[in-house]
Amino acid sequence: MDDRRWLELACDLARLCPPSDTAFSVGAVIVGADGREIARGHSREADPHAHAEESALAKVTTGREPPDPGAAALLRAPGTTVYSSLEPCGQRMSRRLTCTDLIIAAGISRVVFAWREPSVFVEGKGVELLGAMGVEVVQIPDLADRAREPNAHLLG
Repeated sequence: MDDRRWLELACDLARLCPPSDTAFSVGAVIVGADGREIARGHSREADPHAHAEESALAKVTTGREPPDPGAAALLRAPGTTVYSSLEPCGQRMSRRLTCTDLIIAAGISRVVFAWREPSVFVEGKGVELLGAMGVEVVQIPDLADRAREPNAHLLG
């Protein structure tokens, strides 16, 4: 039940994204093993090229002044989960590191998402890359329509 609740929040966050004709609107929430929210973000939140997972991770790792010395341990704790309305990107045009790279580098062990990335901008392959690195990946496909709503203009 908690997976669904957190993923619904991620889908709601996607509605906060500034409109774009060149990128999906995505929401993300990072939740600790204890069930408490660590951070949240959405696409283009503070930077026109920022993805949702990237925005949420930045708030934990670099967004604090001074940086939280326990942030790495918090993210690496078994059971820490990233909830994302869209499959985390495994290929990216605007930055060197993908969201999949960032999730793996942070040591997050679990990702729950609603919608597989369609081949509009790049080929979605985040699920396969995460799985190959030992990250548990769960899709809740009955929330895919909710994740697609703020992106309807991109889907024709």
